[in-house]
Amino acid sequence: MADLSLSHVSKRFGAQTAVTDLNIDIASGELVVLLGPSGAGKTTTLRLAAGLEAPDSGSVCIGGRDVTRLAPALRDVTFVFQQYSLYPHLSVYDNLAFPLRSPLRKISEADVKTRVLEIARMLRMEDKLHNPATKLSGGQMQRVAIGRALVRNPSVYLMDEPLSSLDAKLRNDLRLELKRIQQETGATMLYVTHDQVEALTLANRIGVLDQGRMVQLGTPQQVYEDPHTVAVASRLGSPRINLLARAALGPVSIPAHVHTVGLRAEHLQLTDSNAADAALRATVQRIERLSDQYLVHLRLNDSKAELIVAAPPAQLAHAGQSVGVHIAHSLWFDAAGLRVRA
Repeated sequence: MADLSLSHVSKRFGAQTAVTDLNIDIASGELVVLLGPSGAGKTTTLRLAAGLEAPDSGSVCIGGRDVTRLAPALRDVTFVFQQYSLYPHLSVYDNLAFPLRSPLRKISEADVKTRVLEIARMLRMEDKLHNPATKLSGGQMQRVAIGRALVRNPSVYLMDEPLSSLDAKLRNDLRLELKRIQQETGATMLYVTHDQVEALTLANRIGVLDQGRMVQLGTPQQVYEDPHTVAVASRLGSPRINLLARAALGPVSIPAHVHTVGLRAEHLQLTDSNAADAALRATVQRIERLSDQYLVHLRLNDSKAELIVAAPPAQLAHAGQSVGVHIAHSLWFDAAGLRVRA
């Protein structure tokens, strides 16, 4: 495996800027996830790394070698697309073997067979090798698509939302499978998704993109607990972080230059409406059950702003009840959406 580096990379399509001054260094064996909404520049970044797009400025290096002007076939990378992109007229075996039979590679058929069987075992698809690709389930087809990338043992794997078209259970199963494979092979991966669960569970580091710019890059814990902007804070967390205007928290002591306050549901606690530690007072609007926890939707009495609190059954209130809210931790942001430190 090899490291991947994009340095000061920018890309425009006509009047539209897709990526602006992007810097990212991925170590050999590291799995970095790019997270962001549609149009943030995630797929363009992958295509720039693969050589499917040429940057307007900046450079791309793989294994310490500048590959900015090299053709995709000469970069030693593989690309897993959102759709399966299998050859429907070929068997699973031949789909997996196809990259190894390229004229650019001088590999004997015996070595091809050895490598295909090795990947099939890794994917747990040994019994499907002679099946036509069209006879597979969606999850199996995506496994083959991932296997076709793995079989080449390239320097870098590039993955563009490879699990997004699957149902929830298959997505969860394949996410665990992909993490296992990456750890076993020590693969260098740049993975794109809009799904925060994928990002948090797969990544060694998460890069949050917003309007073509890298706004934060760090471990999942760093990005979740210490977001640099409102955009980053709202990108991670389920339920989404409560973002309230400073004025909506009237009695709470907050510096004057703070414009927006972020309150995560798990950092709030329900108390008696008259309790001394109740920073806010609110009325319960409705309750959602979430596994062993409940999401309590509140409306603040003073400002009428809405708030979501994660509450265990022991703290559960009922619709219409008046409650107090204790704030254990909050995040502050200025008018530009940048983090304000205490």
